[in-house]
Amino acid sequence: MHATNRRHFLRQSLTAIGAAALVPPSVSRLSRVSAASAAIAPPRYVRVRGRVRAGARGIPNVAISDGLAVVTTDKNGDFDFVTAHDAFVRCSLPGAYEIATQENGTARLFQKPTVGANGEASMVFDLKPRSESVEHHAFLVLADPQTQNKRETGLFHDETVPDVQALLKANSGLPTFGVGCGDMMFDDLSLFPEYERAVTRMGVPFFQVIGNHDLDLLARSNEVASAEFFERFGPTYYSFNVGPMHYIVLDDVMWHGSGYIGYVDEAQLEWLEADLKHVERGRPVVVFTHIPLLSTQYRRREDSAPGTTNVVSNRLALYRLLAPYKAHVMTGHTHENENVLENGVFEHIHGAVCGAWWSGPIAHDGSTNGYGVYEVRGEELRWYYKSTGKPATHQMRVYAPGADPKQAGALIANIWNWDPQWKVTWIEDGQPRGPMERFKGLDPLSVELHAGPEKPKGREWVEPVPTDHLFRCTPSASAREVRVEAVDRFGTPYMETWRKGTS
Repeated sequence: MHATNRRHFLRQSLTAIGAAALVPPSVSRLSRVSAASAAIAPPRYVRVRGRVRAGARGIPNVAISDGLAVVTTDKNGDFDFVTAHDAFVRCSLPGAYEIATQENGTARLFQKPTVGANGEASMVFDLKPRSESVEHHAFLVLADPQTQNKRETGLFHDETVPDVQALLKANSGLPTFGVGCGDMMFDDLSLFPEYERAVTRMGVPFFQVIGNHDLDLLARSNEVASAEFFERFGPTYYSFNVGPMHYIVLDDVMWHGSGYIGYVDEAQLEWLEADLKHVERGRPVVVFTHIPLLSTQYRRREDSAPGTTNVVSNRLALYRLLAPYKAHVMTGHTHENENVLENGVFEHIHGAVCGAWWSGPIAHDGSTNGYGVYEVRGEELRWYYKSTGKPATHQMRVYAPGADPKQAGALIANIWNWDPQWKVTWIEDGQPRGPMERFKGLDPLSVELHAGPEKPKGREWVEPVPTDHLFRCTPSASAREVRVEAVDRFGTPYMETWRKGTS
């Protein structure tokens, strides 16, 4: 993202699919349309006969979709429907099967129809059963790598990739997948191969979410702005399962020719409604998309209402569809950490892999460059934010009293992945002093690195952004040591200490 009016986005060249219903009346109607035009052009719609199998055994009850309607395989693993001739046919991977990948390491759960001489298409999804249980698994959310040039792709490879590799090595044996949560690029789509090379090096299957900087800025419409993304990664919305968890990828960026807005189009909403009908109510559902459903940045900036580029304009429709489930939504885009609980949905807005656009070690809210780490045990989801180059215990930064002139004498802690169930207390010279006070303000290091028209170099438009995951306390004048203790919602304690004479 950014407010530099860099625009983007699409919704899908799959809009043609909106006309292709997967029900018998549509088959008859679309066949007549195809027959009438066959003499002058290839058919716009095609009947697809397919199978989902593991070896010679067909797999029943697998959801298959063309991006609008959803059907399931019969007892033999077969499916049969009519769709647009250029549609992405998606297989919603059952939870006990391995994630198939392309040569570049990115997930491949889709095919396109190949029309045969009889005017129909056939396809097979060959799935491989997992050798281990995935009731316990993990996933990583890498939001906004946003590389713009060779230097920045070098930083991505030299800093982020080794950090992920080390994490995966430490968690060896735990099945893990990754999600590039949008803005893999910073407008220069010729750098996509470098992202793919990073995925290959990290060594786990990666799903991609399209972001507003992953589009062709010269495209004349939303429908074609994502052509390069389609070519490399396939459709921009689909679902899959790992163990008992149902995962959904959405495209919430609408490119309108001179900018973008956060918006989920009707084709996706209809598809999502159909997809969720195959998920038992009350189950956990995890949604990955790029623009936050609701960033509260506008409140922290004291604007009267959110703009159209940092929130999803029609988010209420998504809230309604997700209401029957234990829904978590994973987003990025704003380059800051935030946890938002709204309309029964827990949204995790991730700090950026690139921080403040590769200008230094932190983003404009003071969050470190990094990514989200999530662990699933059955239907339980746990998480933390992993700072690049730091141990998992690095969850806050503590500033000496006086670091913020507006907070006279206050010691400040920035706890970037805070949510309302965290408990933050302070201890002065061994004596507990109780809870710290949460407040809205600017991170002192962000002010030092980003404030002013000449900083940071090469990204002069970056400015500190008000954040509300700051905490303060006022030590006594004689205090020699203050320890900040933060316990997250899972009971995991974290600690940082300030000692007199240190900054």
